[in-house]
Amino acid sequence: MILRGINRQTIFEEEEDSFKFLETLKRVKDKCDFEIYAYCLMGNHVHLLIKEGNEEIGNTIRRLGASFVYWYNLKYERNGHLFQDRFKSEVVEDLPNLLNVIRYIHQNPLKAGMADDISSYLWSSYREYIGKSRIIEKDFILKLLHTDKNKALIHFRTFHMQESQENHLEITDQQKLTDTRATEIIRNICNVEHCLDLQKISNPTTRDTHIKNLKSHGLSIRQIARLTGISRKVISKA
Repeated sequence: MILRGINRQTIFEEEEDSFKFLETLKRVKDKCDFEIYAYCLMGNHVHLLIKEGNEEIGNTIRRLGASFVYWYNLKYERNGHLFQDRFKSEVVEDLPNLLNVIRYIHQNPLKAGMADDISSYLWSSYREYIGKSRIIEKDFILKLLHTDKNKALIHFRTFHMQESQENHLEITDQQKLTDTRATEIIRNICNVEHCLDLQKISNPTTRDTHIKNLKSHGLSIRQIARLTGISRKVISKA
């Protein structure tokens, strides 16, 4: 499944945000007794592979979102929703496809240009599979590859070195500037610590001037909306 930021805005602007989301995910997991087989935190969305626990998955996701958003809104001094109301999901019906989905999730940072190799990316479950497990149920997955754990890990690494051709709930935002570069531009031009701080500018004229400057520096309307949380309607009007 995919949890996506409302208006495609950035969710994880700082490492603390990612740490807090995973902490919240583990707490909700322990309470609702569901199993996690893979996860990957991207800039403005989250990939999760979950086996439903003692409550309907929709309720679990709402519980997760509400808890994290409460903390997030306090930190960034904002109000309202953070995630889109509806999450995208699809059912994994067989074991071979289960392994393909896990690989697809772990390779997302490579496809997005956010990492050179999957083992260097901090915010996916791949590092839990090859190291210490904190959240995921890795033993079940590894036993599908081999009964010997060491041999299973070898198969797991080899399998992940093969490029995934899967297309599960693909997000294909095309943009000229990377989000990393766009974030730097927003902070410098608008003189803000966080991109989301642009929402707090009380003077509409000042805000709109910043938006125009961002557009002139190559940011798209969609990218500005995603990184700042300002609606596309407001940005287009500016």
